[in-house]
Amino acid sequence: MANLKELRSRITSVSSTMQITSAMKMVSAAKLSKAQDAITAMRPYAEKLSELLQSLSATLDSDQSSKYAEQREVNNVLIVAVSSNRGLAGAFNSNIVKAVKQLAAEDYSGKNIDIMTIGKKANDILRKNFDIYKNNNEIYDDLSFDNVAEIAEDLMQQFVDGKYDKIVLVYNQFKNAATQIVMKEQFLPIVPVETDEEVTLDYIFEPSKEEIVLELIPKSLKMQIFKALRDSFASEHGARMTAMHKATDNATELRDSLKLSYNKARQAAITNEILEIVGGAEALNK
Repeated sequence: MANLKELRSRITSVSSTMQITSAMKMVSAAKLSKAQDAITAMRPYAEKLSELLQSLSATLDSDQSSKYAEQREVNNVLIVAVSSNRGLAGAFNSNIVKAVKQLAAEDYSGKNIDIMTIGKKANDILRKNFDIYKNNNEIYDDLSFDNVAEIAEDLMQQFVDGKYDKIVLVYNQFKNAATQIVMKEQFLPIVPVETDEEVTLDYIFEPSKEEIVLELIPKSLKMQIFKALRDSFASEHGARMTAMHKATDNATELRDSLKLSYNKARQAAITNEILEIVGGAEALNK
């Protein structure tokens, strides 16, 4: 009977876990819907802004290039690792940590590397092996363009001041609820457009092309950071929803298996009791 009591306890525990994971799945599904709508609506604007900036930049002379496009010898690198504040999202956060470590070990081996973490999970792990320039956990409390712009402005200033020669973003790009793609994007310096074709724009510019480009570049950089965070935010909820769905399925399978074992053990116990009663009755008849 002690075995039956243990099985009942495990069935109750697994059933409780299944209810929790199922609830977390539904919460993540609701949040994912809003986050997915936000990034889907934002992408066309961000892509068009980047396309316009590249077209305008390609028509400028090299001496008119922006301070954010300055190419210099890479000695100091800042990697911006975008993770989440909470776990239970499958490999969402561990993939970011692996990508950062791979960048540091392979692409920038021998360089001075600092990390800016956006999200508690990456910070907790990466601070053990790297110098953390800054940690921005609170950004997810209010993920607005204005708040993200402050982070972008700080990164831009650090590059202009010469503290870092290259800044790279590492984040999860949202594809669908089950798929997130780890992206490694160069943030600064701005990657020059490589084309053999002469770019001509049949427009009248007011103010001048140069002024428009200088105005668009900071805005485009801020938008790049904002899009990365929006992508990561949607990816987090997609990864957590998928992870909780699998956890619920596993808990259901385990519960059914435990119930089968419980029923078999209970049937065996009842059979033993019947045999004991029958044996006792036969002994009395003798």
